[in-house]
Amino acid sequence: MALRFRTPPHWPAPPEGWVPHDGWVPDPSWGPAPDGWQFWVPDAPVAPVLPPFPPPVVSVPPQITPATVSTDGGVGFFGARGTARELAGEVERLTTELTTLRAEMQRLGVWSAVELEQYRERVRRETADEVARGRKDLAEQVARAQSRLSDLARQESETATRLVQVRRQVVVTEETALLQEAGVYEYRHPLSDAVAYQAALARVQDRIKTMAKADGGAVRSASGWTVNGSAAQGRTMIRDYSKLMLRAYNAEADNLVRGLKPYRLDSAVERLGKVAATIARLGKTMDIRIDDAYHRLRIEELQITADYVQKVAEEKEREREEKARLREERKVQQEIERERARLDKERAHYLNALEALNAKGDAEGAGQLRERLAQIETAIHDVDYRAANIRAGYVYVISNIGAFGDAMIKVGLTRRLDPMDRVKELSDASVPFNFDVHALFFSEDAVGIESAMHARLADKRVNRVNYRREFFYATPAEAKSLLAELAGNLLQYQEVPEALEFRQSLTQAQQS
Repeated sequence: MALRFRTPPHWPAPPEGWVPHDGWVPDPSWGPAPDGWQFWVPDAPVAPVLPPFPPPVVSVPPQITPATVSTDGGVGFFGARGTARELAGEVERLTTELTTLRAEMQRLGVWSAVELEQYRERVRRETADEVARGRKDLAEQVARAQSRLSDLARQESETATRLVQVRRQVVVTEETALLQEAGVYEYRHPLSDAVAYQAALARVQDRIKTMAKADGGAVRSASGWTVNGSAAQGRTMIRDYSKLMLRAYNAEADNLVRGLKPYRLDSAVERLGKVAATIARLGKTMDIRIDDAYHRLRIEELQITADYVQKVAEEKEREREEKARLREERKVQQEIERERARLDKERAHYLNALEALNAKGDAEGAGQLRERLAQIETAIHDVDYRAANIRAGYVYVISNIGAFGDAMIKVGLTRRLDPMDRVKELSDASVPFNFDVHALFFSEDAVGIESAMHARLADKRVNRVNYRREFFYATPAEAKSLLAELAGNLLQYQEVPEALEFRQSLTQAQQS
């Protein structure tokens, strides 16, 4: 029986009549044939097992009428030829339909049930293998990702450690950062005045000069070095390098001393320490380093310099305040002298007029002048009392909402005969608007009342370093209650500031 070559369904269809030659191998990209696949089959086509199809529509032969059928069940003579032709046509049509269906099945490669089961098993195995490979690849990717995360964590730890080391080496010298950390200055070497600090600084600088001389002990180095086999050249090299290192250290220390401000002291000391450490690191081979005693001496120089600068600033501030106080006292004295001179002149005028009226015998006019003279004598007595009693004066409460807001006041004291003169002086060009007066209270012990007010407002003081700045975070109403407790009934107190120029400025700004 003749055989024909049958290709698997997923291989490309060969040309009609193609037969594989000896040594022919299929293309690997086609994939393996299903298990148990028969490549050589009989040439006669074997009808494969097909899924159920709808039953074909078969034309029903025309019904034979009684006219064409004999009475004994046979075909009549006149209808036999037509019936035969109809049956022959139906047979031919069914044969053609069967041939077409077989050709279509051959073209589509319809498989048998065994082939379908084999193909399904192969697909299942391939799918299982693919899933296994996918899981393996996913596990490898997860392992690689975990390894990468471990590397990143290690790098982060190393970077953090490096950052800490770098921060230890960096010295903060930025002005803004130092000012933000500035606190109340504490003296490292308390002395009485700037002159004493200047003398102490001179003594320290003399000791520095002595140690900085040759063989003074400011710098240490190794011994026993030779250059080109020469011990003398080795000593010369060590000495030259030591001088160079010491000069670099002293240059940095002198620069820090020249530009030192008290709040920069800690930064300057730290910076000088880093310079000494750098010199020790660079000179490690020859053991060149700055002597610890010399380094402590330069630090002491920095500390005394900072104390001296701070003491000079405080003395200048006290001198300025004293000059301001003396100017104020001189103005008060001048006012008192001018007022006393005016009252003396007025009293002399009325005495002359009284003498003239007495000579004329004008008793009524003389009585009026005596009343006026009594008033003048009272005024002279008050002026003399003010001149003699330095604690008498006016306690004032003022504010400036245009400059400082509505929750800040100034509580002060003036001994002026006209206290508004002092308020007008405070309202000069240094503030954008004039001060508003809330209270002007005269007291024979104005100094005591002012001190008590300051004590009760101590926790609200604006400037907690310079107590001569008499500004407080308080409202005029709070000051009124405190002043009423200390002074009794207040004849006049204005809680709401007028602030006329400030309010007019706001109105114009809103309209523009």
